[in-house]
Amino acid sequence: MHPFTYTRVSDTREALNAGRRGGRYIAGGTTLVDLMRESVERPEALVDISGLPLDEITVTERGGLRIGALVTMSEAAAHRKVRTLFPVISEALELSASAQLRNMATIGGNIMQRTRCTYFRDVTADCNKREPGSGCAALEGVNRTHAILGTSDACVATHPSDVAVAFAALEAQVRLLGPDGERQVPFAEFLLRPGSTPNREQALRKGELITAVEIPALPRPLKSGYLKVRDRQSYEFALTSAAVALHVRGGVIREAKVAAGGVGTVPWKLPSVEQHLLGERPSEALWAEAAATAADGARPLQHNRFKVELLKRTVERQLRIVGGTK
Repeated sequence: MHPFTYTRVSDTREALNAGRRGGRYIAGGTTLVDLMRESVERPEALVDISGLPLDEITVTERGGLRIGALVTMSEAAAHRKVRTLFPVISEALELSASAQLRNMATIGGNIMQRTRCTYFRDVTADCNKREPGSGCAALEGVNRTHAILGTSDACVATHPSDVAVAFAALEAQVRLLGPDGERQVPFAEFLLRPGSTPNREQALRKGELITAVEIPALPRPLKSGYLKVRDRQSYEFALTSAAVALHVRGGVIREAKVAAGGVGTVPWKLPSVEQHLLGERPSEALWAEAAATAADGARPLQHNRFKVELLKRTVERQLRIVGGTK
């Protein structure tokens, strides 16, 4: 563990001032503290924001949801409005981590968490995400759990969050507060693909603070759910996952929101699947046809080619479950 300073702030202005000076925000600390122990992260200053008033869940005027950045995963999963309006969020949260971690980890921290790539966490291995320009050991290494979508020659690490897949599917917005005021960033633009700069993972400006994640109102009735495929049923990250939300009226799919996890360097929206579903009547054949497009553009590696077929099957299975024809 390297030396660092610790400051606990009581208001957002104090937090922003500390962040502008280079302090790293921390709340539950379930990811950052681990990385500090392993010397992967070496912040010089920590800013404890756990006392800020960012821990509420509210229904917006149009019927969407605003989830404060400091709401814990367990609180969000159990909230009546989350479970009623967007069960896909509750399901994704309940399939994440362990109960103890969900009681500590926050929504803001969850979407900010860094990859579980073993080469990133091994300070003796080459990793462009940890040390830009050093290379990517995963490209020719043990890459069974790595990404097949959104990769580059610099990085093939997956984003580990489950609830981020639900947020991507629902086209959420991330609300930010910084030295220059407030702004909103579409979730699809908040988490960055690696490109040639995999060390830059979020579209954050210096000192900015996540205040909430906002899910827009969607037409009702809406059925949604999250399916996660993993090597074991407890405390494991996804090999593949699928978040699906469908609005069916008059027997026809009027709105479709679909995203995948465990296969992309960021939560992977699947517009080709969505477009295939719109205006169609739910059927077994439709789910298979739509899911067949899920891996378009995939770039499998030596040990993770199975993910192409697994992704298609996972999306098809969840479309059947949410669409009511399983």
